[in-house]
Amino acid sequence: MADNGTFTCGGAGAQAPGMQDAPVVQTTTAFHAPRAERSRNRLRTLVVLVASVALLAAIVISGVLATDAAMQTDFSAKNLAPSFAHLFGTDWMGRDMFLRTLAGLSTSVLVGLLAAGASSLVALVLGAAAALGGKKVDAAVTWLIDLMMGVPHIVLLILISFALGKGFWGVAIGVALTHWPSLARVVRAEILQCRQSTFVEVARKLGKSRANIAVRHMLPYVLPQFLVGLILLFPHAILHEAAITFLGFGLPPEQPAIGVILSESMGYLSAGMWWLAVFPGLALIATVLLFDAAGSNLRRLIDPHSSQD
Repeated sequence: MADNGTFTCGGAGAQAPGMQDAPVVQTTTAFHAPRAERSRNRLRTLVVLVASVALLAAIVISGVLATDAAMQTDFSAKNLAPSFAHLFGTDWMGRDMFLRTLAGLSTSVLVGLLAAGASSLVALVLGAAAALGGKKVDAAVTWLIDLMMGVPHIVLLILISFALGKGFWGVAIGVALTHWPSLARVVRAEILQCRQSTFVEVARKLGKSRANIAVRHMLPYVLPQFLVGLILLFPHAILHEAAITFLGFGLPPEQPAIGVILSESMGYLSAGMWWLAVFPGLALIATVLLFDAAGSNLRRLIDPHSSQD
């Protein structure tokens, strides 16, 4: 084996008679990357993950602190284009759009955290019940998953939010009740695969209880995929919250939210006030991409299939 992580056969000391002028060298790539390269990749992944989480936390904290300032009006400074004094400009009431965007993002992220957390718990319970509860329970949960995935999220979310009186809790409950099917299907598949594994079968033959097997074997097996699925639920929750708020079925107009900001800006785009929609929209996309980066890099760190990359 060579020093560069490859297996080498033949060479100058392993030539057939009469073949001194044409040495035969065969090289096969190693299965895993060299240790130094793996360490650099994991460090880079960890840095991106920590940076993404830190930026998201900064957005939430700064948005909460800026909520009161974002509601203040100044009619002497209305409809101002972006400048150093007002990075995202001002609206028709003189409110600073940068502060409003921060406050709206923090609201959206908090709704997404609450809704995605509740939805992931629903997915965990139903996925585990389907995998461990027998054929009838599995058939019932599978039918419910297919039913939920057959209805467009946005339609069902609007119906639930409207039925619950809209507002913060209407949106949060609606998102929580509509975003669990995909993660529940993943949890069910992971638990079924774990049940058929050799180490679980050995634990059963050694007389271990179901609770012991679930805690010591199934939970560590499912946890990485569950955590990644939980993080990847956040951008879906945030986008759907902004979508139904934009349509008028979500958060109230007096509350700073990205959906409210984008909805109100539609009536002023024709007047040339493009900054009312462009900057809040870009900020929403950037926040969603931060969640995606956090989820993707967390998967690289804890997923056994990518641990050697």
